[in-house]
Amino acid sequence: MTNTVPVILCGGSGTRLWPRSRKARPKPFLPLVGDETLFRATVLRCPVGEGFGNPVVVTGAAHLDHVEQQLPDPANTRIIVEPEARNTAAAIALAALTLPEDAIMLVCPSDHHIGDCDAFRASAHKAAALAQDGWLVSFGIVPTAPETGFGYLKQGEAIDGTGGRRVERFVEKPDLARAIEFLGSGEYAWNGGIFAFRVGTFLEELGRHRPDILSAVREAVAKGREDGMRFHPDHEAFAKVPSESVDYAVMENTSRAAMVPAEMAWSDIGNWQALHEAQDRDESGNAVRGRAELKDCSNVLVMSDGPRVSVVGASNLMIVVDGDEVLVCTPEGAQGVGKLSGAANQ
Repeated sequence: MTNTVPVILCGGSGTRLWPRSRKARPKPFLPLVGDETLFRATVLRCPVGEGFGNPVVVTGAAHLDHVEQQLPDPANTRIIVEPEARNTAAAIALAALTLPEDAIMLVCPSDHHIGDCDAFRASAHKAAALAQDGWLVSFGIVPTAPETGFGYLKQGEAIDGTGGRRVERFVEKPDLARAIEFLGSGEYAWNGGIFAFRVGTFLEELGRHRPDILSAVREAVAKGREDGMRFHPDHEAFAKVPSESVDYAVMENTSRAAMVPAEMAWSDIGNWQALHEAQDRDESGNAVRGRAELKDCSNVLVMSDGPRVSVVGASNLMIVVDGDEVLVCTPEGAQGVGKLSGAANQ
């Protein structure tokens, strides 16, 4: 089988994980689950020589130092430096236009956690085989709860002999009642934002549905410059690229949308509650990183980079100490952390 090229998308500041995640050290570059950073773990779960080729990282100039410091093999990793953020359709097009048309791209966000890497790789190989046949493939994360913060994929008919299915439709983030309905039906999966494309197929579909994005990115690449393993698209040309997600630009419009079911202990680590759920927890649901003592507590998360934290008789609480900043919130309040003035001015 042709080696699949991991395309790692690395952007954003992760304000919903303030105060641990800040502009100076954003979410992908932190060891939030286990000892590896989320970015480095993303690269390592696609080992070169085991069905995967050398990775391509698409990032912004602000994250370039972090990327180069944490890459397992910087001498063999191409880094595309976006002049500015223009969303995922443009980022994927940048990578596609620097690869051969017959290459298979595995597009991965750099800030997700996947607990079962063997299951991830099995799904990746199925997705690559589908992509080789001309499908644009999403990972359909098998849902475990009626989440309202994710988009969903409605599963269509099976694609014979592949383990994949057509995507009948993409569904926006539902309210709780619809999410409960989706979970009970067994027909829906979470849209995890992980994709597999044949380069030529992706560019063909992007040109069909959003030719303005493709032409502007093509110009930025044509006028770009090499700098060792770095590639810098032309800033002026890239500024003209419409900002749109790959879901809106391509996946919701193409007739070639497919999915592979993926049950791999996935989390987008989208807020402190999601991070709590991804941690190893004791029999009472508590998780601790750093110096802390918990007594008669349940479902409590403590993360401290220095000061000792003592908690007595508390339930459903998250406490984060980072330097001189302290955050205390409930699971229900976790979604609002990014709106705090401290997070906005990080």
